Amino acid sequence: MTQATPPKRLLVVFNPKSGQGSDLLRQFVMLAEGQGLSLEMRELTTRDPGEHLHDLQSYDALVAAGGDGTVSSVAYAARNTNIPILAVPVGTANLIAQNLALPTDALGLLEVVRVGHTLRVDLGELEVKGERAGFAMLAGAGADAAMIKESEDLKKRFGSMAYVISAMRQVNPKRTTFHVIADGEKREFEGIGVMIANMGMANYRMPITSDISPRDGRFTVILLTAGNILQLVPNLIDSLLVKFDLADPMFSGNLETFQASEVQVDAVEPFPMQYDGELHVETTPFTARILPGAVRFLTLERPTDIET
Repeated sequence: MTQATPPKRLLVVFNPKSGQGSDLLRQFVMLAEGQGLSLEMRELTTRDPGEHLHDLQSYDALVAAGGDGTVSSVAYAARNTNIPILAVPVGTANLIAQNLALPTDALGLLEVVRVGHTLRVDLGELEVKGERAGFAMLAGAGADAAMIKESEDLKKRFGSMAYVISAMRQVNPKRTTFHVIADGEKREFEGIGVMIANMGMANYRMPITSDISPRDGRFTVILLTAGNILQLVPNLIDSLLVKFDLADPMFSGNLETFQASEVQVDAVEPFPMQYDGELHVETTPFTARILPGAVRFLTLERPTDIET
């Protein structure tokens, strides 16, 4: 979908804690203003950015500057408004921006705005003990949340490599029995975690697994049955081989995948949770439901380019 007129008035919501000193946003703002665009800057001061969007319809586009948690929370607050959203990647992993193949330089991002091309994508909605939050990439409980928790102290020193280092430390993750209800169908398995994926590419656009689309109105649910996270590396290789039609999967025993639009997850032992890299203060159980076509992201990509 392409806008008839490129955006001229931009509302910029930014997280001052993201970016570890990155000046990407500052450069973007300077270039945009230099080309005659009107920008309103609002600092994200609460976990819920909704209060910053009270006059959103007065703007042509919304810019969310921060990490994945910032981008997804802003997108969730702006859901179903039809306002195009640009993700400015100034966080650590920036997986949402990577899935959308967005440039990492200010001039490239400004070109995305100038072209005005958008893709309508799904969002996920997470409900835990009556509280709701949105996620664009994925939510999970178990080993992935433990990995993110351990990476927090490593980010300042190692950046995105903090996740790799943390994953390597997950040699003997906690296992438990998970109870999953997917679109009314009950499942039970023993493993190290559950991931609910809306977008399907990890760092460097490596596919987490095949057949993940943020435009099909369904999640891809990933049951982690492997002994530890490192054992899932062959599954990443499998996904690449399948994506390019080079070979059939060889390591499918490490995980199980299926699709669903609403998923309830519980565990015999309460497991930590994360969504789009943000640790949740609560633990399982939780419910995730898909919000079909809830947002329009600015990107130069085609629909098939953001699927695995």
